[in-house]
Amino acid sequence: MPPREDPNGDASSASPSDPVPPPPQQPQPQPAKGKGKKKDEKKDDDLSEEDQALKEQLELYVVRAQDPDPGVQKLALESMRQEIRSATSSMTSVPKPLKFLRPHYGTLKAYFETMPESDLKKYMADILSVLALTMSAEGERESLNYRMIGSEGDIGSWGHEYVRNLAGEIAQEFQKRQDDGMPTDSLKELVEQIVSFHMKHNAEPEAVDLLMEVEKLDLLVKHVDSTNYKRTCLYLTSSSKYLPAPDDMSALKIAFEIYMKFGDFANALRIALLLYDKSLELKPIFTATDDFQLKKQFAFIIARHGLSIEIDDDIAADENEKEALQDIISNIKLSEGYLTLARDIEVMEPKSPEDIYKVHLIDGRGATSSSLDSARQNLAATFVNAFVNAGFGQDKLMTTPSDSSSSGSSGNWLFKNKEHGKASAAASLGMILLWDSDSGLAQLDKYLHSNDIHVVAGALLGIGIVSCGVKSDCDPAFALISEYFSRDESIIRIGAILGLGIAYAGSQKEEVRENLTAFLTDSQVPLEVLVFSAISLGLVFVGSCNEEVAQTIICILMERSEPELAEPIMRLLPVALGLLYLGKQESVEATAEVSKTFDEKIRNYCDVTLMSLAYAGTGNVLKVQKLLGICSEHLEKGETHQGPAVLGISLIAMAEELGAEMAVRSLERLLQYGEQNIRRAVPLALGLLCISNPKVNVMDTMSRLSHDADAEVSMAAIISLGLIGAGTNNARIAGMLRNLSSYYYKEAGHLFCVRIAQGLVHLGKGLLTLSPYHSDRFLLSPIALAGLVTVLHACLDMKSIILGKYHYMLYILTLAMQPRMLLTVDEDLKPLSVPVRVGQAVDVVGQAGRPKTITGFQTHSTPVLLAAGERAELATEKYLPLTPVLEGFVILRKNPEYHED
Repeated sequence: MPPREDPNGDASSASPSDPVPPPPQQPQPQPAKGKGKKKDEKKDDDLSEEDQALKEQLELYVVRAQDPDPGVQKLALESMRQEIRSATSSMTSVPKPLKFLRPHYGTLKAYFETMPESDLKKYMADILSVLALTMSAEGERESLNYRMIGSEGDIGSWGHEYVRNLAGEIAQEFQKRQDDGMPTDSLKELVEQIVSFHMKHNAEPEAVDLLMEVEKLDLLVKHVDSTNYKRTCLYLTSSSKYLPAPDDMSALKIAFEIYMKFGDFANALRIALLLYDKSLELKPIFTATDDFQLKKQFAFIIARHGLSIEIDDDIAADENEKEALQDIISNIKLSEGYLTLARDIEVMEPKSPEDIYKVHLIDGRGATSSSLDSARQNLAATFVNAFVNAGFGQDKLMTTPSDSSSSGSSGNWLFKNKEHGKASAAASLGMILLWDSDSGLAQLDKYLHSNDIHVVAGALLGIGIVSCGVKSDCDPAFALISEYFSRDESIIRIGAILGLGIAYAGSQKEEVRENLTAFLTDSQVPLEVLVFSAISLGLVFVGSCNEEVAQTIICILMERSEPELAEPIMRLLPVALGLLYLGKQESVEATAEVSKTFDEKIRNYCDVTLMSLAYAGTGNVLKVQKLLGICSEHLEKGETHQGPAVLGISLIAMAEELGAEMAVRSLERLLQYGEQNIRRAVPLALGLLCISNPKVNVMDTMSRLSHDADAEVSMAAIISLGLIGAGTNNARIAGMLRNLSSYYYKEAGHLFCVRIAQGLVHLGKGLLTLSPYHSDRFLLSPIALAGLVTVLHACLDMKSIILGKYHYMLYILTLAMQPRMLLTVDEDLKPLSVPVRVGQAVDVVGQAGRPKTITGFQTHSTPVLLAAGERAELATEKYLPLTPVLEGFVILRKNPEYHED
């Protein structure tokens, strides 16, 4: 019989009044031919004439398909296949032919078993495989089984739904075969067919999911093409956050391969930086291209990440090119770019602490009370001044040009501070001249010759701060600082040690290790010098898993006596040890085992700190649960390890948005039910989760906690208000802090915290951020995170460290300070102003078509500021950016296809 015209060729004919097909579990009783008329009459009233005709036609095919004559059989099967294939269905209803063939599924299945092996049997298997889509019982995987027997045809012609169902069944079958230890190779061919079908039909996520299920992700590379590789890689990189190790690494490596295959080197570089040290080298990305402009863009991305790599002849053969790239990686351009932004936004005018406090806006008592400890107030003003004018090169306290003599007013401010306050004051000059090492070293030099040991110490620390993240061939910082190691005064040693730690953070410089290890192994050295040497080593060798450094720190923790281990500053030694393994996951296990042998005073503290730092930024759910478990115990007095556990929760959960939101909720619970030492850490943990990202719910929690009865809790909340608002100029937080300054006008400690927070909120006059994440929240800078972690651990004991004589530890935050700018430059690295759209970033993973990546945007001319969660895109087609993520320095190239109207 010739195949009929399809009566229900358009989807609208599948009207809602169709009888709903009965559930597959109860096959209807088969009406015997001829006798079943009576039964069916009631049902047939609902069917239109066309449907009735189709139904009878199909029933006829079913009968014919069981005909002994192979010719008749073949024709019947052909016609049946034609009907099924040409049927269309709406989203909500089953295609008509499948619906009418349901009652006969059992009949055909039974007949199939009796058929002899032949092409016809395979043909029949194909049809049964499709019928099984709606008919087979749950978990039977009949569709797949018949498909394996059937002919090797194109599966796509049976439609999407069929392919998706097959993919699901393959995943189950694979799992089962693996559990039973059976071979899985027979599935491979079908998997390839399905993947290539999905990739051709814009269902990249489904293809990736299937390959992950059958552990054959490497097959993906040959199926992607230039039209869909971006969406595929976006799905791979986003899903890697939620995959268990080692699957997450393999997903990222496949994405890296695909980007390299299609010459999308900037994206490949981002993945290489994410996996840095875990087997992916950066050099092949440079050598894969001859485009010097592109190499410069790579250098900017690496510099923003804080890596120091040597440019050798393989990367750039030409001497001038080599020097240009090394300059960019050394961040020589950073200061210049930052000041370009400042001039454009017109905030070059230096600000004084009074401009930040805005005392005139506070009513009543707080305004007049300056009788409090004035040295402490001056110290607070020093920090505020340093934070607000960071990187601008001029301020109103330290760099004022004076007429009378060279040691004019800047000298005066220095001596308005007492002893160790002078150290912070001298170091603040380093912060004001941040990233500008030439003029910075020149201006700090005069303090090195002072007779006051605190001023010398501050100048050494300042030299470290000025060179933070900026590298130079002749290493002036190391040369200047290392002269002072032999001095006996411990404050000078600390200044020198901390200066080195900040200047060479993440560089893994051997000379630094030799110098600092000498302090650690010397038994005559005072405790505080020991601790700062360890911290600096931790910063310089962050995430390096350096065994020698780890051994040295472990020895100190083992050898020191109990009263020494009880000193508050000793809590920073485990942090120093943890920094060596920052984000390195299981590499920490050997060291963690050793830590179980320590004195019980510090054993648990060390254990928790090591775990939380090793899994920082990984989003590892199991570790978060473990830390929550530690927080739920009720301990005797004197146990301090729950504080680091709380910080650990936010360190691990900050990896992605979902985890961070869940962590915020868990931390709220801890506030209600936790012990006092847990409550003291919660504000700091929240501050880390939302750093430079003032979320309203977190802000409200902080506001409530800043009036808490427990002084430590309220101080931590005040500092955290500064952290979540860092560099945002957030008016609401600024208002809260002003009110707090009048509320705590009699409490020197609290007032100091309020001032520090005010300085942080206006960090760099609102041009800087402390967030360790960059490149669209994809990359985590280990150096920035190391700085934050160190300061937060110091804040766990606010009274003895930050409010004691170690306030200069706040300068370690310099490691996390970065301009939150987008600066577009031309190929000669001269600023180039172009229109860009800046809006809230939208997650477009796996969405169909070309969805907008930002929402609620405004159009500005570059340079522009990017707030947390914002993304920029060019609003002109005249230029093409050399990097997919518009952040920091972006080199633009003229678009050859652009024509002016």
